[in-house]
Amino acid sequence: MKRLVSIVSILAAISLLVGACTPGGGGETVRVATDATWPPFETVDESTKEIVGFDIDLMKAIAEKENLTIEFVNVGFDPLLAGMAQCQYDAAISAMTITEERKQSMFFSDPYFNAGQVVSVRADEASITGMESLSGKSVGAQIGTTGAIEAEKIEGVDFKAYDTVDLAFQDLMNGQIDAVIADNPLALGFIGKNPDKLKTAGDVFTSEDYGIAVCNKNQELLDKINRGLSAVKQDGLIEELTDKWIAAAG
Repeated sequence: MKRLVSIVSILAAISLLVGACTPGGGGETVRVATDATWPPFETVDESTKEIVGFDIDLMKAIAEKENLTIEFVNVGFDPLLAGMAQCQYDAAISAMTITEERKQSMFFSDPYFNAGQVVSVRADEASITGMESLSGKSVGAQIGTTGAIEAEKIEGVDFKAYDTVDLAFQDLMNGQIDAVIADNPLALGFIGKNPDKLKTAGDVFTSEDYGIAVCNKNQELLDKINRGLSAVKQDGLIEELTDKWIAAAG
């Protein structure tokens, strides 16, 4: 009986591994890390338990162009960055801003999306009108993100780091913190789902380009991803995904 259970367990594990792979034509398998807590770019569909979103569709399309097989790995953003720095993953796509600091430990593809940081507050908040009025306030952001970097720059802010950004927005709605700093597409997605509870305060105050991170020992993979990205851009895919995921989320 134990042997039968063991065999069944092994078969189940194999099935899960196969299910995590997205074929792009049967070629090289690429392990791609993503933090699936960042809708509309990557999130877990509660009905299917699959990772879905703008970034996921984009990576699959690049894989099709370049005959790659993608295996997505769902991991928190901070360990994702550490893992990429050590080449534990072949690549990562996770609404990741290209920064000079990150470029020291990983390659980045050409940019594929421009975003920026914005302040979100409760719908009845009147004293916070933007990032310039956050001094003396408690502000949350996801650890390791550019939102966290910007929050910590503001003098007089009581900064609270969160493992996932949805926890920050939940605390904001519950009155545990005064504001959240996050990428504007993500913030608008949360506000769109909670229009009676949340709003933005002020304008987007940074300009950031998203890129696909690649192990800095694998120039060949970077070249393939850039080639595939260029091809899908020419096909108009970025505009299609913007309509599908971002306009719909707002």
